[in-house]
Amino acid sequence: MSIGFSDASPAVSRGSATGAPGLPAGFQETFTSRYVDANGIRMHVVTGGDGPPVYLLGGWPQTWYAWRFVMPSLADQYKVVAIDPRGAGLSDKPQHGYDSATLAADVAALADALGHSTLAIVGHDIGMWTSYALAVDHPGLLERLVVVEAIIPGLSPSPPLIGPGFINDFLWHFSFNRVQQVNEELVRGREAIYFGNQFATKSGSPGALSAESVEYYIAALREPDALRASFEYYRAIDQIIDQNQTRRSRRLEIPVLAIGGGLSCQDGVEAEMRSVADDVTGLVIPDRGHFLPEEAPEELLAAVRAFLEPYAAASTSASATGAG
Repeated sequence: MSIGFSDASPAVSRGSATGAPGLPAGFQETFTSRYVDANGIRMHVVTGGDGPPVYLLGGWPQTWYAWRFVMPSLADQYKVVAIDPRGAGLSDKPQHGYDSATLAADVAALADALGHSTLAIVGHDIGMWTSYALAVDHPGLLERLVVVEAIIPGLSPSPPLIGPGFINDFLWHFSFNRVQQVNEELVRGREAIYFGNQFATKSGSPGALSAESVEYYIAALREPDALRASFEYYRAIDQIIDQNQTRRSRRLEIPVLAIGGGLSCQDGVEAEMRSVADDVTGLVIPDRGHFLPEEAPEELLAAVRAFLEPYAAASTSASATGAG
């Protein structure tokens, strides 16, 4: 399949930049949805702004929409590309390809299609798994890497089968999501119970995410193939562990910003990245949970903008030199 732009338009869908509810004022004046054919699938992205590219890659069980509060500010200085990865939102949901190597290859092919030879990326949750893989598997593509609120299979030690209750409450979905078929049968028709619990218990407080946004995510998971695809990321964990055991022998040299929530991963994100990268800056945002792009957008923005400033300055300098 050739890489390029799809003729189909996502504009009328509720999952697009036009159809999504509760967007910040003026959002649709800056951002548009498009489909891009990359790595054999059709990917949905929301793009806007001008400047060096910054990709935003979210995680389970969310879509590009998780970034809506941080996108407008970033678009003042950067070309923002918020991605629905394979299996999520309006992107294709094939049967296979949910290991981190394939997901990273999807993003690399997307960058090629969009004409971006280098970029910075912010990865949250499973997007952190993919962003780390992208940095290792496609050297030279990333200038800077921001990772937010996740543990990466194959890098973090696995918790014991019977451990402290708070660890079980935090991580039990890993084992459940890896099961074949029966989890889909248990959750189908009860998406609001299962995913509603995930949003309520993983955030800093049960109401940290609006009821409107939670229903938006749950509605997307009721779409055909979406529930199955949401579990495929976890069913690929055996592959991901093997891949990361190989990756960890190649230490990252690019700057990394590792961010955790004070009520969630805390400084674990920093510790994990220090095990595989040489230039790591750590940050814990206090009194917030797992869903930092929505729970703490201003704090997240301040940290990301400061971290990306050398990237923006280098791009400006390169443009000025080229113009001369």
